[in-house]
Amino acid sequence: MLHKYLLLPLLASYGAAVTISVAKYGGNATSGLQYGAMEEEINHCGEGGLYAELIRNRAFQGSTKFPSSLEAWSGVEGSSLSLKNLDHPLSTALPTSVNVKGSGTAGLTNAGFWGIDVRPQKYTGSFYVKGSYKGSFAASLLSSSGKVLATSKVASKSVANDWVQHKFVLTPNAKASDSKNTFSLTFDASKASGSSLDFNLISLFPPTWNDRPNGMRKDLMQAMADMGPKFLRFPGGNNMEGDSIAGRWKWNETIGPLTDRPGRATTWKYQESLGLGLVEYMEWCDDLNMEPILGVYAGLSLNGEVVPEAELDFYVQDALNEIEFLTGSVDTEYGALRAKVGHPEPWKIRYVEVGNEDMLSNGLETYRAYRFAAFYDAITAKYPDIQVLTSTIDMTIPGTAGGDYHLYDNADNFVKKFDMFDNFSPKHPILLGEIAATSPLNGVDIDWSDIHFSQYPWWIGTVAEAVFLIGAERNADKVIGSTYAPFMMNLDNYQWSPTMLSFNADPDQTARSTSWHAWSLYNHNAMTETLPATSSDAFGPLYYATGLNSNTKSHIFKAAVYNSTTDVPVSLTFEGVGRGTQADLTILTAPDAFSMNEVGGPNIVNTKTTKIKAGKKGEFSFKLPNLSIAVLTTN
Repeated sequence: MLHKYLLLPLLASYGAAVTISVAKYGGNATSGLQYGAMEEEINHCGEGGLYAELIRNRAFQGSTKFPSSLEAWSGVEGSSLSLKNLDHPLSTALPTSVNVKGSGTAGLTNAGFWGIDVRPQKYTGSFYVKGSYKGSFAASLLSSSGKVLATSKVASKSVANDWVQHKFVLTPNAKASDSKNTFSLTFDASKASGSSLDFNLISLFPPTWNDRPNGMRKDLMQAMADMGPKFLRFPGGNNMEGDSIAGRWKWNETIGPLTDRPGRATTWKYQESLGLGLVEYMEWCDDLNMEPILGVYAGLSLNGEVVPEAELDFYVQDALNEIEFLTGSVDTEYGALRAKVGHPEPWKIRYVEVGNEDMLSNGLETYRAYRFAAFYDAITAKYPDIQVLTSTIDMTIPGTAGGDYHLYDNADNFVKKFDMFDNFSPKHPILLGEIAATSPLNGVDIDWSDIHFSQYPWWIGTVAEAVFLIGAERNADKVIGSTYAPFMMNLDNYQWSPTMLSFNADPDQTARSTSWHAWSLYNHNAMTETLPATSSDAFGPLYYATGLNSNTKSHIFKAAVYNSTTDVPVSLTFEGVGRGTQADLTILTAPDAFSMNEVGGPNIVNTKTTKIKAGKKGEFSFKLPNLSIAVLTTN
């Protein structure tokens, strides 16, 4: 990619070694800064994201904002396709279906989410049909040239006046040369009453993570698993708020059979199916052993609509119902509903965030005045063990509540906020719910109207994020954890950049960004206790945090060098760590400040781990290059 910017921030030079001495006691006893993920992926890349469904516009769902359409569909051999709202629809949630009419071989083809990956593996699918038909169906995967990659003959069970589901399996023998493949569903129109049939909810899944039905894409889940996130903040941010009060994310419409999920118009320029719903989020947490941080709608939407105080009780009760659905016993009304949809065992919720960015959309005044307090009082009264979080720190946080702070800024400003949390109070712990360096240079403002500002994180932004995270890690008794946001981006259709993981229809081309490598390194070297350190130099351009992992008995040094003219020599000692002690030193570097990991390209992050020994005074001596990120752990 062509670099728009040529000047780097002011560089600092280094002379003598920085001598750092880490005390044995006196730090903050913490559980360590937790690195997590934020579910904003589906909102920014469309439903060709983590959710593994391969058929786009599978149920022809629509709204006033995004009317039902035939997007991604086309007729086979001259077949005519027309949308119908029948007197007897598949369900009240899915009222619109497609009528396929033709002569001879009739049917319809779907282009997938800008392609369909085909390889030797089992694909499972289904579709609903209404209409009298005595023949069979053919479900097929086709190459861009029309070559049949896999096909399955499905005997018809359809009847004239009812909807009947048909299931099938496709198993290709070879990997397709590219992902420009399609799915087709055909039938013999001469054997159908009136030469036409009605179809709805046409679905196709590849193998999913943990083989879950209606599950997640394996390569993206693997990338998340390899990073080791400790929590998931969901259901996104703006997506939860919606463009209007009526358009908010309604948890009860995202559970149960897919035929009962109506879909909704998102704030991100498309209609979502709600296939990835509340239960799927919790299964996602289960599968990756992540702590759920539940966001609940707080009476503010992006168009500035605010629920009046006199009408807020409904929304407070809705949040309590949602928490009961997740955590209540089967003897409760909503715990019984959870059991009905396949999860008799309750989940545990320890964190609930009230709203999202309520300092925006003219929401702060009412959030301070009555909205947050109503939710906080009700949730803490019924669930005293839940840590309730505000969606902003631009207010006096009451009681034992915590807060959420979001930071999208240029690289220099991330570094300037290194000491931001030094004077915060641990009484009100802070979640860093959305964090990303979205501009590489000081003085270059983010163009929020340009969704393609950068497709990928720059290395200099990654290093700046590392500096900021080190500052948070030094204050891990005050900071719950941090998430990069948004987490995923489909390069063929997205509404935001940059993101942690970028991908397209081909799983082999998924890019783990430069930031993924940095956050992963820090996450896999967790401190359970921070330790105080003294240094011969002030922070900058070397920034660091020191601590201990009581589980592994390792002493830990995390560092980043932001814009030094020379390598930074470091002499590091830990009290109680003597001569000959071995340590692993891992250093991340990149070719230059603007290096990126791109979809389909090589990984440009160089990860080098070396073993070093403490000298006669217990010192570890090494050098850290400019724009590097490092972790040292004693063995």
